[in-house]
Amino acid sequence: MSESTAHGAADVRWDLSDLYPSRDAALDALETAAAEAAAFAEQYRGTVASLEASAMAEALATFESIQERMGRAATYAYLHWSTDTNDAERGALLQRVREDTTQIGQQLIFFELEWVQVDDDRAAELLASDALADYAHYLEVERLHKDYVLSEPEEKILSEKSVTGRSAWNRYFDETVGALRFTLDGEELNQSDILSKLYEPDRDLRRRAALSFTEGLEETQRTLTYVFNTILADKASNDRLRGYPHWLTSRNLSNEVDDATVEALIEAVTSRYDLSGRFYGLKRRLLGLEEMMDYDRYAPIGEADTRYDWDDARGLVLDAYGDFHPQMADVAQQFFDNHWIDAPSAPGKRGGAFSHGAVPSVHPYVLMNYDGRIRDVQTLAHELGHGVHQYLAREQGVLQAGTPLTTAETASVFGEMLVFQRLMRNEDDPANRLAMLIGKIDDTMATVFRQIAMNRFEDRIHTARREEGELSAERFGTLWRETQRAMFDGEVTLGAHYTHWWSYIPHFLHTPGYVYAYAFGELLVLALYARYQDEGDAFAERYIDLLRAGGSDWPHQLVGALGIDLTDLSFWHEGLGAIEDLVAQAEALQTQLQTNGQANGRPEGAR
Repeated sequence: MSESTAHGAADVRWDLSDLYPSRDAALDALETAAAEAAAFAEQYRGTVASLEASAMAEALATFESIQERMGRAATYAYLHWSTDTNDAERGALLQRVREDTTQIGQQLIFFELEWVQVDDDRAAELLASDALADYAHYLEVERLHKDYVLSEPEEKILSEKSVTGRSAWNRYFDETVGALRFTLDGEELNQSDILSKLYEPDRDLRRRAALSFTEGLEETQRTLTYVFNTILADKASNDRLRGYPHWLTSRNLSNEVDDATVEALIEAVTSRYDLSGRFYGLKRRLLGLEEMMDYDRYAPIGEADTRYDWDDARGLVLDAYGDFHPQMADVAQQFFDNHWIDAPSAPGKRGGAFSHGAVPSVHPYVLMNYDGRIRDVQTLAHELGHGVHQYLAREQGVLQAGTPLTTAETASVFGEMLVFQRLMRNEDDPANRLAMLIGKIDDTMATVFRQIAMNRFEDRIHTARREEGELSAERFGTLWRETQRAMFDGEVTLGAHYTHWWSYIPHFLHTPGYVYAYAFGELLVLALYARYQDEGDAFAERYIDLLRAGGSDWPHQLVGALGIDLTDLSFWHEGLGAIEDLVAQAEALQTQLQTNGQANGRPEGAR
C-alpha cells in the first residue's frame, strides 16, 4: 500500500473537464484559434504603430482571447500528461498541442514586435491613455525587450525550432526521470517515494535511500548529461542571437527586476553561509551525530512518525487560511470541493508539486505527491497559496494575471507560514515546538540558502558551457560539489554519491535562472509576515488586494503598498535577520530542554 493510499489521498484526483471534456475538444479549440489568429493577422499586420488607443484596446482584447484559447488547450494537454508521463498517447497529445500552438503563435508574433518598435514618445502617449489602462503594464513589460528582439522571420524560426529543440529535450528529460525506478529493500520506488525516505528517522534507511537514488541516476547519467549540455548550448545560442550580455539577463527582465537587486540578493545570502552552518551544527547536535552527512539534512527531530490524513491536512490549511482572511479559505475550499487537486503518488506521475494557473476563464489546478508527513501539509499550504493567488488574479486577464517569478512565490510561502504559525500556537510542549521549529528552518534553509547555492551552480555551468564547450558528467559533478559544499560552512559532509545529484533537478532546464526567485520570495515573506504581526487585519485586506492585482504593476510598486521597499538593498539582510531569529529560538529551546534534564536528541539509529 502506498503512503498516498494509507493517508486518504488515493481518490483525490483532479477533474480536467472544466478545461475540456476530451482531447478532441481541445484540438477543435485550437482549430478555432488558428482561424482567429489568421483573421487577426490580416486585420492588424503593419498597423500597430498607427493605431489610436481605442483601436489598440480592441486589438489587445482580440489578441488576449486567442491567447486564452491556446493556453486552455495547452493546459489541458500538459495536466493530462503530468499524471502519467509514461503514457504514449498523452505524450503524443502534448506534443501535437505544442506544435499546433507554435504554428498559431507564428501568426501573432508580428503584434508584439510591432509594438516594441513604436516610437518611445508615441508609446508613452498610448500608455497614458485610459482606454489602455487594463493592458498598460503588459505593454510596458513588452518594451523591456526592445533591444533584444529580432526580425519577424527570425523570431518565427526560433519559435518553430523550439518545439523540436529545447521544449522537446525538456519533455525527454521529464519522461526519462519520471520513468526511473529505484530499488530499496526489494521494492521499486519512483523519485518522489525514494526521496521521501530522506525524511525518515532511521539513519541507515536514509543512507540506503540516498545510495539507491544515486545508483538510479548513475544508470542514466550519460543521457542526462547530454540533455543538460544540449539545453545549455541552446540557451547560449539564443542569448547570442538576441544580444543578451549575460546568461541571466533574460530571466531578470522576465522577473521585472534589475540586475543590481538580484546581485544584492545573491551577495547577501552567500555572505551569511555562516548562518546555514550554525543551523546544521545545531541540528547535528540534536541528532546526536559526530558527523552530519548530506542524507541527514532533512532528518526529523522528535516525533517523526506522525502522519496526517488528507482530511486533517485539509482542515489545518483551511483553518489557518481562514484565521488570516475568510476569502483565502473560501477560495482554497473550492480546490477540495471541485476536484482541482491531484494528490496521490502514482506510477509515471510527475514528481514534486505545482499549482498551474491555467487560464482566467477556468481556474488553477494543484498537483502533489501526498504521503502524510508534516512537510506534505506544508506543501499543500504552499501550492494552495499559489492557487489562491492565481484564482484571485484572474480578473486581470490572461496578459496580466501572471506574476514574475520574483513575486510568484509570495503567496505560496506566506501560506506555509500561516500554517506553521498555527501549528506552533497550538503546541505547548517545548520538545514538540523544537521539532516543529527545526522542520520549519529546514524548509527555510532549502528555500533560501540551497536555492542560492543552486544559482551559483547554474552560473558556473552556463559560464563553463560557453567557455569550455560540452561538459562531462564529472565536470558537472565537480561544479555541483563546489557550489553546494560552500553553503554548509563545514558542518555537512557531502558523500561521493552526492556528486550526481545535480542531474535530476528540472528547474535548471525548464526555467534557467528560476531558483533565485525562491530565496527572493522567502525573504520577502519573512518581511511581510512581520508587517502582518504588527498590523493585523488591516494588513490582511491589503494582502488580498496584492493577490488580486496579479501582474498588473511592477513588483516594487505592488509590495510597496504593504510597506516593503524592494529598492532598498539592505532589505535582504532584514529577511536574513528573521532567519537568524528562528535559529536563535531553536537554540533557546534546546537550552531549555537541557536545563529541564532532557537529552539533546535521540541517538541516530535508535527506534
